[in-house]
Amino acid sequence: MSTLEGLDWVVVALYFVTVFGVAAWATISERKKQRSSADYFLAGRNVGWFVIGASLFASNIGSEHLVGLAGTGAASGVAVGQFEILASLILLVLGWVFVPFYLRSGVFTMPEFLERRYSGGARWYLAI
Repeated sequence: MSTLEGLDWVVVALYFVTVFGVAAWATISERKKQRSSADYFLAGRNVGWFVIGASLFASNIGSEHLVGLAGTGAASGVAVGQFEILASLILLVLGWVFVPFYLRSGVFTMPEFLERRYSGGARWYLAI
C-alpha cells in the first residue's frame, strides 16, 4: 500500500478549504435572509421540486440499497429492481394524496401533523 505524496495532501487541503469556504459564505449570506427557525429548516419555502425530490431520494438511500439490493439482484435476478420502481410510483401517489393536507395544515414534520390531528402522544410515539 502506498502513502500519500505531497501533491495528494495539497489536493486534500484545498478540498477542505473550499468546503469550509463555501459553508462560511453560505452562512454569512443566508443569515441576513433568515428571520425564523422555519426559514432555516424549510429554506424559506422557496425550494424547487427537484431539490425536494433529491433530498427524499438521498434520505431513502442507505447501505441496504448499495449492498443488499445489489447482492439480491445478483442472486435472484433483475426482478428485485421492481421493488424500487413500484416504490417510486407509490411515493408519487402518496404525494398527490397527502401533500395538500400538509400544506393546508402548515406543519413542518410528520410528528407535528399527527399531534394536530390526534394528540401529543401520537407525536412523541412517532418521534421516538
